[in-house]
Amino acid sequence: MVTDKDGYMHLIQYLTEHLGLFETPASEELVSDTVMSLFEEQLAAQIIMVCGQNPELSFADRNKVIREVDAIVYDLEEILANVANRYATPEQTRFITEFSGLIKNLFDQEIAKLKQV
Repeated sequence: MVTDKDGYMHLIQYLTEHLGLFETPASEELVSDTVMSLFEEQLAAQIIMVCGQNPELSFADRNKVIREVDAIVYDLEEILANVANRYATPEQTRFITEFSGLIKNLFDQEIAKLKQV
């Protein structure tokens, strides 16, 4: 659905280009969530929004969305392995929120294509 699209590859590249953001100096203010838990929370919220905005999606299509999110989380765990369990900074939190919104946009585009068929 989305993980095999160019847009997803560009987002993964965007994330890898910004990995330096996740090198947290010890003196920086931290939030109460880890980097990976923030990604998971934000992605879950975005996917709930996607499904809520598209109640006509079939059960099979919803399952595809869930499988895709699982694949995305797996990719994120691989990319962020060294920093996944560190507590996030406010700047990282903003990046994660933005990135998750971009993932939602990919789903929105693919669901729009499904509706046209």
